[in-house]
Amino acid sequence: MKKFNALILFLVMLLMLGCDTKIDLNPRKVHWDRDMCERCKMVLSDRKFSAQVINPSNGKDYLFDDIGCAILWFKENKIEWKEHAVIWVNDAKTGAWIDARKASYDVLNVTPMAYGFGAHVVKEDIKGTQEIIDFEEVSKRVIKIGK
Repeated sequence: MKKFNALILFLVMLLMLGCDTKIDLNPRKVHWDRDMCERCKMVLSDRKFSAQVINPSNGKDYLFDDIGCAILWFKENKIEWKEHAVIWVNDAKTGAWIDARKASYDVLNVTPMAYGFGAHVVKEDIKGTQEIIDFEEVSKRVIKIGK
């Protein structure tokens, strides 16, 4: 009987190990013109300037109509995991999801909440003499604008 119980325990443990789920940190599908911004509650409709944040500890995702809303949401809600958050933004040229922390940004765009920052996976896509900044500088400027 003891061997049988040990076998059952071993099988249950094996089954539990097999059920280990990994948290998906990839960008989520957006239902354009239906999903709403977590912060300002506007509908996400601009496929070149939206953002999404994923909590890496549980996989919960949050959608934003503008990178400015995402940055202010972190601040206003005192999100403790913000340094570990996975942040995706749309490439202003292609609309593809790119890593917000690795993107290059230009500053002269018409964006949903008028922060004006457009993300680019390829820095050379930013035309002419436009100022090019990184995610850290975008964050500082959004907080300074603070609307």
